[in-house]
Amino acid sequence: MHLVLSLLCVIPLYLSFMLTFFPPMMMYLNANELDTVLVVIQTPEEDLCDLDTHHGLTVVELYIMPASFLTVLILGLPLNLLSLWVFTVRLQRWTRSTVFLFNLTLADTSWLLALPFLIHYHLNHMYWNQGLPLCIAVRMFYHNYFYLSIFFVTCISVDRYLAIVHPLRSLVLLDRRKACLLCAAVWTATLLLSIPVARMTLIQTCPGSNRTVCTLYVLLRETGESLPYSLICSIIGFLFPLLAICYCGLRSIRELRRRPLHPDHLNKKLRLRRLLGAVLVIFSSFYLPYHLSRNAAVVIRAIYPDSPASWRPADTAFVLEMCICGLITCVNPLFSCLTGRQFRNEFYGTIAAMFPRCPRMQATSKGTQMNLRKRQEVSSVAPVRALPAPRP
Repeated sequence: MHLVLSLLCVIPLYLSFMLTFFPPMMMYLNANELDTVLVVIQTPEEDLCDLDTHHGLTVVELYIMPASFLTVLILGLPLNLLSLWVFTVRLQRWTRSTVFLFNLTLADTSWLLALPFLIHYHLNHMYWNQGLPLCIAVRMFYHNYFYLSIFFVTCISVDRYLAIVHPLRSLVLLDRRKACLLCAAVWTATLLLSIPVARMTLIQTCPGSNRTVCTLYVLLRETGESLPYSLICSIIGFLFPLLAICYCGLRSIRELRRRPLHPDHLNKKLRLRRLLGAVLVIFSSFYLPYHLSRNAAVVIRAIYPDSPASWRPADTAFVLEMCICGLITCVNPLFSCLTGRQFRNEFYGTIAAMFPRCPRMQATSKGTQMNLRKRQEVSSVAPVRALPAPRP
């Protein structure tokens, strides 16, 4: 059954991949003519063409960004591939949260698979020689990933809210099949949300050289389309999910406080507080600075359109934030361990089997297995009926 669910969840990723790459490949038939038109419409961006090493932005783009992306790829790809293996092979029972966590891992993996192109681009001194279709696809994947991650974390919070506040109705409102359909809707919605990125992604030739660059819509000189688009994405893809997560978390904690004291309720409240705290830390550490720096870079361009020197501080902050946000792919497997108890047990057990000489991992694995056995023993003990009183 879990294999069928995993296939149902992989289908949206496949459709997203095809819908992302197919339009650029169709555009490839007239790529040369299209490149010429784009160069005429937009002047080359100074942030991408001026590689003066005295500027902090150039240092970040040529050295810090490829180093950070390479580090994230080395750390994040094994963690997420291991997580996918645990989801598809080790987990015997899939819940609604398992479906959402599996799709979150799929989103992480798809973003990591697009990183080698960006690493090569920045190590090659910002010289893009892969053509316009791949440039569009990489930029769309990069932009699409952040909102996939945000929406799936929001789905997990809503699932916990329904399970605690509306436990009976949640079985009808959101079963595993509907969870898979919701994941497909998330993949489709984020893909549609990132279509304007394809329209604003250009290949430009720098003046005085034959170096071609793959532009980023945030760094475009013209802000007539990028400014409203960035603000709309921030509201729909960041602010609304953050409000939903805060509401679901606070309502769930309030509901648990109203219930009579019980060890199980105390454990649920503790786990819920940890989950809410982890989500707020992720949002405040990664997503909030990313959206603030991105909007600042676009707004400053709109305010000072003829002063490129005034753009550099905001651009540098945004590019640095792009490097920091890549760490989310390394954090999300830990978030999955915090959220899914069964996934955590299997994940720790798999790592302990891979590193048998690590005493700490062996102790952690044994501890999780003992806790799991205790819960199974408690749940399997049947209540003992009281003996009837002797008749006089």
